[in-house]
Amino acid sequence: MLHAIVMAGGTGTRFWPASRNDMPKQLLRLVGDVTMLRQTLDRLGDLVPNERRLVVTNRRLVEAVRKQLPELPAASIVGEPCKRDTAPCIGLAALLIGRTDPEATLAVMPADHVIRPVEKFRAALRQAEKLVDETPSRIVTFGIKPSYPAEVFGYIHRGEPLRRPTGPERPRFAAAAYVVQRFKEKPDAATAEKYVASGEYYWNSGIFVWRAATILSALREREPEMVRRLETIVKHWDALDRDAVFEQEFSAIKGISIDFAVMEQATDVAVIESPFEWDDLGGWQSLARLAGTDKNGNTIVGKHLGLQTEGAIVRTDEHHLVVTLGLKDCIVIHTPNATLVASKHDEEQIRQVVKKLEELGWVEYL
Repeated sequence: MLHAIVMAGGTGTRFWPASRNDMPKQLLRLVGDVTMLRQTLDRLGDLVPNERRLVVTNRRLVEAVRKQLPELPAASIVGEPCKRDTAPCIGLAALLIGRTDPEATLAVMPADHVIRPVEKFRAALRQAEKLVDETPSRIVTFGIKPSYPAEVFGYIHRGEPLRRPTGPERPRFAAAAYVVQRFKEKPDAATAEKYVASGEYYWNSGIFVWRAATILSALREREPEMVRRLETIVKHWDALDRDAVFEQEFSAIKGISIDFAVMEQATDVAVIESPFEWDDLGGWQSLARLAGTDKNGNTIVGKHLGLQTEGAIVRTDEHHLVVTLGLKDCIVIHTPNATLVASKHDEEQIRQVVKKLEELGWVEYL
């Protein structure tokens, strides 16, 4: 059966000051009328029922996640005691699901992506599930056709095409699928341009479909100590000392991403050319792409008066007026206790702002 694992433990520092430790970007309404997390769960529709959805987040966010997803059973929201990246998160989820469904197929996805339209996304998941059913050892991912030579995404180098389903079995939105030659780390500008010009590379979406047994076998081979600690946690999952064992064993794990732990070394991997639109909502400039701009190139959320203002991104609320005068290519984000004013060209440095606040001990702004 198909299960969904939603990774919702990120901090979203590039969306400071709106994104905070206790309310990170996946719990915010950044695009649309509902939060990113709510959009992610709704996107699954009836493809994966509630009892086969597992959300893995940070322990401090569990109650906030429950409030946003009241339809999920309590056991379907897991709070990690600390951040250890995506490989331990996925490994733990696979072990937990495998307790009741050893043959489970897992669709793994972050909680902070914008994907449209949902019908094509669901069709792509069905196609990926079929590819895994045909070859249970196969790992399937989704590649995004690059629209520009981005340096902030990992890339997937595609190889030979896979056989596409035909006839009545072919899904309505069946997309091209290829053997993966190799996963590539985030490139420099010149390399990214070569990737895009070749037409053989995709952005790595970070969405995967595989059997629980397949990913656990790969992790046991490449990260055996991690899996041993995760197995200890699951062994105590229904015991009175679960929380203590969880914290002790999980904290001892070396953090590592699933890309480094598995994907860059995996051999039987297929990539589906994404039939859906995708944005990983990496920073404030994502709003301009998704929400659009006015005649002056400004993207405005909330009450704003702009004079001689071009190319600005402004986010406030309807009760607090932000006025900009003579500004160009700036980011202005207002919250009740902190306001950010920055150049678009320095957006990546917002992470450094958060680090500086940590150094200063100004925890009320984190």
